[in-house]
Amino acid sequence: MTQDVEMKEQQQQPSNSSTSSSPSTLHHLKEIASLIETGAYAKEARRIVRAVRLTMTLRRKLKASVLSAFLNFALSAGSEPFNRLISYLPKEDAHEMEVDSVTSVTQAPAKYPLPELEIYCYLLVLIFLIDQKKYNEAKTCSSASITRLKNLNRRTVDVLASRLYSYYSLSYELTGDLAEIRGNLLALHRVATLRHDELGQETLLNLLLRNYLHYNLYDQAEKLRSKAPRFEAHSNQQFCRYLFYLGKIRTIQLEYTDAKDSLLQAARKAPAAALGFRVLCNKWAVIVRLLLGEIPERTVFMQKGMENALRPYFELTNAVRIGDLELFKSVAEKFSSTFNADRTLNLIVRLRHNVIRTGLRNISISYSRISLADVAKKLRLDSANPVAEAESIVAKAIRDGAIDATVDHANGWMVSKETGDIYSTNEPQIAFNSRIAFCLNMHNEAVRALRFPPNSHKEKESAEKRRERQQQEQELAKHIAEEDDDEF
Repeated sequence: MTQDVEMKEQQQQPSNSSTSSSPSTLHHLKEIASLIETGAYAKEARRIVRAVRLTMTLRRKLKASVLSAFLNFALSAGSEPFNRLISYLPKEDAHEMEVDSVTSVTQAPAKYPLPELEIYCYLLVLIFLIDQKKYNEAKTCSSASITRLKNLNRRTVDVLASRLYSYYSLSYELTGDLAEIRGNLLALHRVATLRHDELGQETLLNLLLRNYLHYNLYDQAEKLRSKAPRFEAHSNQQFCRYLFYLGKIRTIQLEYTDAKDSLLQAARKAPAAALGFRVLCNKWAVIVRLLLGEIPERTVFMQKGMENALRPYFELTNAVRIGDLELFKSVAEKFSSTFNADRTLNLIVRLRHNVIRTGLRNISISYSRISLADVAKKLRLDSANPVAEAESIVAKAIRDGAIDATVDHANGWMVSKETGDIYSTNEPQIAFNSRIAFCLNMHNEAVRALRFPPNSHKEKESAEKRRERQQQEQELAKHIAEEDDDEF
């Protein structure tokens, strides 16, 4: 009998632990609700930002029972938002829902008629539906939340609205219907601009750029970006996304120098936890640097957590560095599926000319004079007339300044000139100038990122506060003087 009693107690322990986990999550959600309420009444958006950050830490703990209990706590039972949101939740955890509702009733919570809390409930349910891979329900829920947002013009809702915009676009992207909401996103961006919702403008601009780039509409994306209000970077995450999209647009438009700066800056500014985003930025940055004729360092491919993802690009870089056209073709065919998924296959096709130019540069360094037939053989040109193609490639490389040589058309030779001193050219000056510009830009961005107390320039010091401050300074000076006397 005693053993049976002990076994029953042991069986009851995990059930108690599982039930205690739900109230703890519910308790955290209630604390977040009180934080949103405080921020709404005090009109402090930073409290709403903190509430959103705390919600992201609880994302994996969200369950249907916890959400239903929180909806009972936050919204009126017979209200339209409550009935709509509760319909999206699954009914499989009916027993847990009853337990949580009973506990919430015993606590006698107050109802929150705030629009901020209603939008927060939409956000919670939408995150839960996306995590449960119920994308059709998420589409319906996100559309309802956007309809509700259009009727609100409160600055404390802007932070929650920006998150809802992101999940609204994500739910349609996951179902393959991203083109349907393009007009709606443009209308929301226009409304956010008129309402001076700066965070909403940045979020919606990035979503529109993503929408255009998803369908390879680079010209329309550039037109929107150039005519949109200036990006002020109120959110680091949104600024990183904007730099990445800008880098992609500049790459397609053959503006490789600007694209390289934007992509490297996006990879540097991205949070350490955003590993997938940083990997994607590095992939595009490697391609752009190769198109510029640069060879990325080996450390770029050996970053923690990126070795396997960047392996195809490492082999591609090795082929470009050697200048072997056959190796380049084999690598491009071997990893064609990876390059196609990353949408970099069209850019890799452009690299063929760079591979040939790199091989030609190595030949010009190795040989003072070489026949064009041997050049075509070493470059492994597979055209109908390889000698004529080699002659045109060499002539174009000489015109672009890639190699310092001359072509002897009569004898069919390429004659290389002696390499001079690099310090007699402007290349060191250009290199130093680029480094100085990089440091100055980083300093300016750091200054812009500084945070100051709100209305600190408007507050004037009263006479009483001035006397207290002067008294404290005198006491501190006296204390320092006494310490100096003790030292001697």
